Amino acid sequence: MKWIITGIAGFIGCNTARLLAERGDVVVGIDDLSRPGADLNLRWLNEQGAIAEFHTTDVRDTAELAAVFAAHGDAQAVLHLAGQVAVTTSIRAPRADFEINALGTFNVCEAVRLHTPDALLINASTNKVYGADTGALEIRDGRWFDPAAPDGTREDRPLDFQSPYACSKGAADQYVLDYHRSFGVKTVSLRQSCIFGPRQYGIEDQGWVAWLSLAALSELPFTIYGDGRQVRDLLFVDDLVDLYIRCAEHADVVAGTAINAGGGPNNVLSLLELIAYLEQRLGRSPSFTFDEPRLGDQKVFVADVARANALLGWQPTVTVREGLDRLLDWLGEHRHEVAEIVGSRRLDAHASTD
Repeated sequence: MKWIITGIAGFIGCNTARLLAERGDVVVGIDDLSRPGADLNLRWLNEQGAIAEFHTTDVRDTAELAAVFAAHGDAQAVLHLAGQVAVTTSIRAPRADFEINALGTFNVCEAVRLHTPDALLINASTNKVYGADTGALEIRDGRWFDPAAPDGTREDRPLDFQSPYACSKGAADQYVLDYHRSFGVKTVSLRQSCIFGPRQYGIEDQGWVAWLSLAALSELPFTIYGDGRQVRDLLFVDDLVDLYIRCAEHADVVAGTAINAGGGPNNVLSLLELIAYLEQRLGRSPSFTFDEPRLGDQKVFVADVARANALLGWQPTVTVREGLDRLLDWLGEHRHEVAEIVGSRRLDAHASTD
């Protein structure tokens, strides 16, 4: 298959390109290389021979984006990963967040409609579109639990945007779905939970599993906002790529749908459980303190992934423990490279579950 991937030099993008190239697929990459570490990921992709063609293009640039799509009108799949990825950044710079996520996604929708009309557009959405916790929560097995949704949040839960980031990604999510309704474009919006794995240059505002792992590995102190019992379902990046591929291979089945993409109830981790794993793995206790919860932080988010299984026969295959081991192995091998990138931003690691 031929793919166009926006945000290809990000953590998910470069892992996707690698696995697609191993299948023999052709990959055209787009990225503005603005995120720290993107240049290293791009260099790694070129060393792997994973990209047939690369364009340093910002998704906000309508003309440049259209030109790339027009040159590859035979693409069969478009994976839209480019975006502003942190709630905290959206609060500091809401206009940029809107322009990148909402307008940028609109531009991608238009490029697909006008220039690659036979392609499936796969949009990387977010669990933040579902909003904050609902109902009464309980503590079970040392972590927060929602008894009203024991299998997790389903796609038919009402959307509730509670930050600029949620608004911009939510608008993008709905535009993608409506382009199928209004124009017949084949689209699917994957509401992704916490994705983790190698080549993730996590920072305090986003990529919490990688960031806390690096902080512990580098013996940096960090702060937990909240009681540490808040939980997320984790999905290893290779399993996410498998879902992308299944969507592309069954475009008519998924067209016009929103699908949760997460580890589901069998792959849940709390902050305290991650810290316990790091202590066991590294043989020392990480140094951390507690602070008040951040505004809007969910105590519980777990994705119900039954729809992905029903439509595509997909389910996660990499356990949380196996994924964490693989991430720590990679961080250990690339510790100085990663520390230079993320450490230049801030030496004090902070932990919420963004």
